[in-house]
Amino acid sequence: MNQVQAHSLFTDFDIELFKAGKHFRLYEKLGAHLTEVNGVKGVYFAVWAPAARSVSVVGDFNYWIQGEHQLNVRWDASGIWEGFIPGIDKGCTYKYKIQSNIGGVITEKADPFALYCEHPPQTASIIWDLDYTWKDKKWMESRKNHNGLDKPFSVYEVHLGSWRRKSNGGFLSYIELAEELVTYVKETGFTHVEFMPVMEYPYDPSWGYQLVGYFAPTSRFGKPQDFMVLVDKLHQAGIGVILDWVPSHFPDDAHGLGFFDGSNLYEHPDRRKGYHPDWKSLVFNYGRNEVRSFLISNALFWLHQYHVDGLRVDAVASMLYLDYSRKEGEWEPNIYGGRENLDTISFLKDFNEAVYAAFPDVQTIAEESTSFPMVSRPTYIGGLGFGMKWMMGWMHDTLQYFKKEPIYRSHHQNDITFSMTYAFTENFMLPLSHDEVVYGKHSILGRMPGDEWQKFANLRLLYGYMYAHPGAKLLFQGAEFGQSGEWNFESSLDWHLLQYNYHEGIKKCIADLNALYKNNPALYEKQFHVDGFEWINYTDNQNSVLSFIRKGVNEKEQLIVVCNFTPVVHESYRIGVPEKGTLTEIFNSDAVEYGGSGVVTAKPVTTDKIAWNSRDYSAELVLPPLGVSVYKISS
Repeated sequence: MNQVQAHSLFTDFDIELFKAGKHFRLYEKLGAHLTEVNGVKGVYFAVWAPAARSVSVVGDFNYWIQGEHQLNVRWDASGIWEGFIPGIDKGCTYKYKIQSNIGGVITEKADPFALYCEHPPQTASIIWDLDYTWKDKKWMESRKNHNGLDKPFSVYEVHLGSWRRKSNGGFLSYIELAEELVTYVKETGFTHVEFMPVMEYPYDPSWGYQLVGYFAPTSRFGKPQDFMVLVDKLHQAGIGVILDWVPSHFPDDAHGLGFFDGSNLYEHPDRRKGYHPDWKSLVFNYGRNEVRSFLISNALFWLHQYHVDGLRVDAVASMLYLDYSRKEGEWEPNIYGGRENLDTISFLKDFNEAVYAAFPDVQTIAEESTSFPMVSRPTYIGGLGFGMKWMMGWMHDTLQYFKKEPIYRSHHQNDITFSMTYAFTENFMLPLSHDEVVYGKHSILGRMPGDEWQKFANLRLLYGYMYAHPGAKLLFQGAEFGQSGEWNFESSLDWHLLQYNYHEGIKKCIADLNALYKNNPALYEKQFHVDGFEWINYTDNQNSVLSFIRKGVNEKEQLIVVCNFTPVVHESYRIGVPEKGTLTEIFNSDAVEYGGSGVVTAKPVTTDKIAWNSRDYSAELVLPPLGVSVYKISS
């Protein structure tokens, strides 16, 4: 006897929106919802399975027996099965047992909209709620002042399972991270934290990029409310939260989205579009309206329910191109004969429009590695609508340049200056991410040439140059103190290194760079606009020296930046300056407290009426070895 009562949270309008790909709050309808019907408490279930012949809820409350609690299919051809089961409560585990119309296939699936999942390797969904009293009102009301494109945006990228571990090797919980991580990020001065995927995933070596529970923070570190505490505490400390979001692909685990109701429900049915050869995973069908509703609802869910301040969208390039990682004959051109995935382009525009319409004070950030045009331009002028885009070209060219011994750098000046030829074509974020410290690439410190002193001097120079360069910033955990070895997701960062002066010096240097960035409008107000940057001299390849000006909205807010990419001290290096006045050094990466040699300019430098670098005035400076100096100019 079926013990499921007829009940629905859906209106006809909900169904119309769902079918049109425009229902962006699906999590309020689909999934498992604690509710009360006719005075009886229980759970309303709803799942999309249009190819199903029957759908049963199986769980610990019915001994996992199929048929005990069969859902009812809606009459409107939406493919939604639903019903109310009385007497079950929060904490019960469950799945959907689906008998397909296609060949009688039976699948047993976790709930795509589950709010909480069992700890892997267990795979059931858990009935839960998101009741929580937030304490971040001050942040939420003012976060537009932290998230704007004309604000400092310095991101600390974190993998929760390996940032820090307990002495026994176990994970820190969300609650423990809410104390330790928040304190550390505040100390180092980053404006935002970016978490590598926190949504539930079955396989640790995927680092979280193979998602199964799109609406559930992983249970590895605690309950959903515990993750809310972590976000809440970061906000209370004035730190924004960005989540890595993966709409590009998903694994084919038996309990996941793949082959959900015996059909290609979420994945594209054409293997040339529905399978990713690099990651051996399935690709969403972006042309299916219900799938678009699912994905955009998921994006808005984290912004709405978890107060998240931004989404970094993973692997956008793999979504945009039909021939991505495919050989000739393994892909089919679009209707115009091109390689662009038109369904993806349309989906990404809809996604960004929906996010910014509902949450105008957040940011979406694309990890996009090609020259696809206008990724971070508004959709109304033909762009994809992202707030920012990762500057992968800068990252690649800069790391290639820094790997070279200083004696050879004079022949590669173009590598370090080329980024400025396209720096303002997008709203770029400069990333030194997790991908740059794995698979034999070495740590960032490990790529620096020279002896120990030179390696650390080069690293400080790299960071100083990065913070002075236009654009937002991102550093992966460990880079901020000079982690020596490659990142290992199975163990903690090498925190013991901070007992050594050079590593402690790197950490202090990063904290001061974050302060420099936040305290000087010239470094952020026009970080995405050509008016915020001006070369002084980029042609001195003989000395491997670069000099440029950064500008704020106030014309008097100007900083002069000089980078010396060799270990040679220049005792009297002349540069042209924009006006008569004095130059006061406000940052020097060669300072003794960072582990440098102490070639700093302690006293203000007065400009001379000597024409230089096509300017009427100039100044003679002392350039530290492998160092970057930042000066404030005042008349």
